[in-house]
Amino acid sequence: MRYISTRGEAPALGFEDVLLTGLATDGGLYVPESLPHFSLEEIRSWRGLPYAELAYKVMYPFVEDAIPADDFRKMLDETYSVFTHQAVAPLVQLDTNEWVMELFRGPTLAFKDFALQLLGRLLDYVLEKRNQHVVIMGATSGDTGSAAIEGCRRCEHVDIFILHPHQRVSEVQRRQMTTVQGDNIHNIAVKGNFDDCQRMVKESFGNQSFLGGKTQLAAVNSINWARIMAQIVYYFQASLALGGPDRSMAFSVPTGNFGDIFAGYLAKKMGLPISQLVIATNRNDILHRFMSGNKYEQHQLEHTLSPSMDIMVSSNFERLLFDLHGRDGAAVKDLLERAAKGPVSIEDYRWKHARKLFDSDAVDDKTTCDTIREIYEQNEYLLDPHTAIGVRAARNCRRDSAVPMITLGTAHPAKFPDAIAESGLSVKPELPAHMADLFEREERYTVLDNSVSEVQGFIARHWKNA
Repeated sequence: MRYISTRGEAPALGFEDVLLTGLATDGGLYVPESLPHFSLEEIRSWRGLPYAELAYKVMYPFVEDAIPADDFRKMLDETYSVFTHQAVAPLVQLDTNEWVMELFRGPTLAFKDFALQLLGRLLDYVLEKRNQHVVIMGATSGDTGSAAIEGCRRCEHVDIFILHPHQRVSEVQRRQMTTVQGDNIHNIAVKGNFDDCQRMVKESFGNQSFLGGKTQLAAVNSINWARIMAQIVYYFQASLALGGPDRSMAFSVPTGNFGDIFAGYLAKKMGLPISQLVIATNRNDILHRFMSGNKYEQHQLEHTLSPSMDIMVSSNFERLLFDLHGRDGAAVKDLLERAAKGPVSIEDYRWKHARKLFDSDAVDDKTTCDTIREIYEQNEYLLDPHTAIGVRAARNCRRDSAVPMITLGTAHPAKFPDAIAESGLSVKPELPAHMADLFEREERYTVLDNSVSEVQGFIARHWKNA
């Protein structure tokens, strides 16, 4: 399988190079030249498979040119053995035909573990084979950073530099990143917002001269294709658990960077019957404004109770735009260049095509807290603020009550105690046993100005062989 850029000018690459490259040389994102497609009969035959084996069935076509089957199976067994629930992604019923899929049973209590536990093992495998060292540079709005550090901290061939917006992630999220010890782990708190951090990462991938030609950057953000690939699997898992593929499913996805919901779009294209995908956002609602009114326009980024979604530049949205424009890279490049200067729309027929599958909603902090309280009072089930936004959006946008609606539960509520307290509940979410001493662990991070040159200088001085 070959991978091509969404902007049409970079060379096609194999899986190994895409894994290590991140952004394409033309500034685009890599996508498969073609997708595998599974028949209903084949999908049906996967019922009852353990999660790791289902992951193998769904993902192996993407990596088969680079990794022998037995090696990939071993990687997947190791990846999902560290999750704390036998089902890996268990479903919890909220109401008639309404479910939450718990994607927070991994080591850092967020859905990012599904991809980043695997990504660390993929990087180790490929870098060992190539006898190569890389510098991981990533930006996080809260959860990616800790999951990337946990997934990659044992990798012998990487140094990890994670940028997070200073004082704009929850304390639990920050401590999960900054209390992990290791000479190859570096946390940078940037005096800015997530979009500033993400912009620095993109600029650095575009010009890596600050590394002096001695190494290269590798991506852990959802611009890395391997992240998207791993997230496709749990859509199949949820469907198979609730009667798929013989009935269609609807999913509501809390999303800021569009990666997790794009994985659902790919699952549908690969043959899984999905009738609706709900884009659930907070006040930083650029995706909702586009999907509801065909206007893509950046506003001022706001700080909310759902910080992992405090994003205004949704990188993975480019991958959907590529498909909506008939995979015309030049058209995508032109659209995004115009979007950087002001509001843009796409042709009406393209937008209406997207609306056949996608709906969207934006949920403010008050409604988020109301939803947390409402669901707890109904079920004694505690939602984190991001999942609460997903549940509220699902209920507001649901097209057909006969179709199972599954909200992706993206994080454990213990990561966001402030939102739980603001909801008016007296219950306090407890951290799992393996994190019980989190607030006693020593933190280690560096606060830097909102300056790409300052961040690049820090990385250039501190990676292992600098």
